Amino acid sequence: MTSSRELILAADVPSHEAIRLLALSASCSRADVLAGLEVGRAASDRYLGLVDKRVSGIPLQYLEGSVSFGPVELSVDGRALIPRPETEYLWSLLCERLADPERILDVGTGTGALALGLKASFSSATVMATELSVEAATLASHNVARNGLEVDVRTGDLFTPVPVDMVGSLDLVVSNPPYIAESDWALLPVDVRDHEPRPALVGGESGLEVIARLVSEALGWLRPGGLLAVEIGETQGAEVLAMVGEYVDSRIEPDLVGHDRYLFARCPGD
Repeated sequence: MTSSRELILAADVPSHEAIRLLALSASCSRADVLAGLEVGRAASDRYLGLVDKRVSGIPLQYLEGSVSFGPVELSVDGRALIPRPETEYLWSLLCERLADPERILDVGTGTGALALGLKASFSSATVMATELSVEAATLASHNVARNGLEVDVRTGDLFTPVPVDMVGSLDLVVSNPPYIAESDWALLPVDVRDHEPRPALVGGESGLEVIARLVSEALGWLRPGGLLAVEIGETQGAEVLAMVGEYVDSRIEPDLVGHDRYLFARCPGD
């Protein structure tokens, strides 16, 4: 038996990560780990194996296998982008601002985070999610089942899988699309580059290509007064705002640290 405190100190990872990995390995709470739990050989070996994987660059969330996102718990792995705090903040802003939406579409859903978070918050809404990656769509469907929520996950590019009878009827189109420029890929942290799916991050040569398509196509799917909400890169605000054309009440809003992060725009005619 080895003290949890000794194992934490011996690990070549930050202590807060070591605590989480040890709690996972020993099937105990983080409070137990901090209290100096005696850890058996099997749990210790599992822990050291996870530490080695973390040192190699595998994201902590992939090792843990799940993340909390608002009211839901999501399975995560290399099939989809790990949900970021910026995206969770977008969910919280929408919960504050939407009033009983009837139809919601999450474009490029990844793990299903936004779609599931919104369905949990607006239980009477019809929620659909689209995803280009078959693998990510499969993960999102797993998370739908895991949370026991009714979200229709469809595979395809942007609005392609959405039934035509939903044209002009959506209260909300929300998306966290890929928005990294090709030239910035090499600048990302190694654990992101080597383990998270590139198509979920890179949005084309400038990083704006997917956003431009999304903004253009969403207008025909929203009802009059319907809301488009898109997460963007922190340097893209002015360029994205220049795309909105016929939309009204268009603005760029900051994330929790003050960076330009979200486009909000409404379909005209309400």
